[in-house]
Amino acid sequence: MTDYGPLLARIAARALEDEPMLPLADLPAALPADEIDRAERRLGFALHPLLAAVYRDYANGGFGPDYQLLSLMDGPTSEQAVDLYLVNRSRAAGTEWAWPEGVLPILTWGCGMYACVDCRSDQGTVLLFEPNPGDPDLAWYVDAPSLEAWFEGYVSRTGWWDKLDDGDEPDLQPWPSFKERASN
Repeated sequence: MTDYGPLLARIAARALEDEPMLPLADLPAALPADEIDRAERRLGFALHPLLAAVYRDYANGGFGPDYQLLSLMDGPTSEQAVDLYLVNRSRAAGTEWAWPEGVLPILTWGCGMYACVDCRSDQGTVLLFEPNPGDPDLAWYVDAPSLEAWFEGYVSRTGWWDKLDDGDEPDLQPWPSFKERASN
């Protein structure tokens, strides 16, 4: 089992830098283990261990890049990751926009775009869902090779979203497993 404590401490420090006047008590409370279990039962798959640790040991969303992490369940935001996943899976089932099994949206970028974690991959690949060009075959990109790398980009301010301010366009590669995973 991996010790995510040092990374979680760095995430907490970065979150406080983002919102220095925000007391830790104002973040959505971390979820007890039984709530993580309940979320996984509803989803039908286990969360990536780092994602489970974030929700269990730090907060139920409310921090992170731009619009911040979604609550996993029962949080203060209008969108919650579990509900959003289940709606996307049911709404798009059988269509060319089918939502891939095991890909949990964790953050909205606005305009229908989401950062998502592939909970079926060992490393927790982070994907960008970007439907705005209108082509489902071009809507999924690899945002980061792992959830750990994605959080590293957040804490070190090196994620593609930070580079946008400097005028750099992200060079994200298409997710090659989209068609196979969307048909499950």
